[in-house]
Amino acid sequence: MEEIRTRRVLVADVDRAVRTLAAAFDQDPFINWLIRQDDRRGSGFDTLFCTCLTSLCLRHGEALITADHLGTALWYPPGKAKVGIGRQLVLLPAMIRAAGIRGLGRLVRVMTLLESIHPRQRHYYLQFIGVNPEHQGSGIGSALLQPVLERCDRERCGAYLENTNAGNRTFYEKRGFTVVRELKLATGAPPLWPMWRDPVGVSDPSTL
Repeated sequence: MEEIRTRRVLVADVDRAVRTLAAAFDQDPFINWLIRQDDRRGSGFDTLFCTCLTSLCLRHGEALITADHLGTALWYPPGKAKVGIGRQLVLLPAMIRAAGIRGLGRLVRVMTLLESIHPRQRHYYLQFIGVNPEHQGSGIGSALLQPVLERCDRERCGAYLENTNAGNRTFYEKRGFTVVRELKLATGAPPLWPMWRDPVGVSDPSTL
């Protein structure tokens, strides 16, 4: 099998990375609950992923993409995932485009709650990982996880994500993640599952 090559996302990759993420999450229950479902749904998806990539993740240099642009992962280094009030205000127009006026309050509440439950232990944070639907199951997702998970092991550092699709739970568990809890953020909201991975050789997160 040909090796799947990954590298850091560049500005020139943004459009293709956004298209890949939007396609990968098109049927995701939680993201569809979060994003507007009117005639601007498609642009809402694009705005969500473009904003996360260009306004939040890209500047930290940890977003990964495959050489063929079929998969993208938005990683944050330790201590860099928090979105402060000031930056939330700057992002407000994009948040409205993504969720719509009616969904804005819901989006803000979700962001606030997810930040409030973020682990305090040092960790790399995986905000989103997406693979073109026609190529899922071909090892691309693993290739986007492995470089950072290996770094976690070398640095004795945890890894954390919020899984929004029950069908992906086994995929993450095979790579060392365990479910921390099940969350339902509001009435009618699909559940999501925060997941944590200890570095290999460390079983007590308090020692990190």
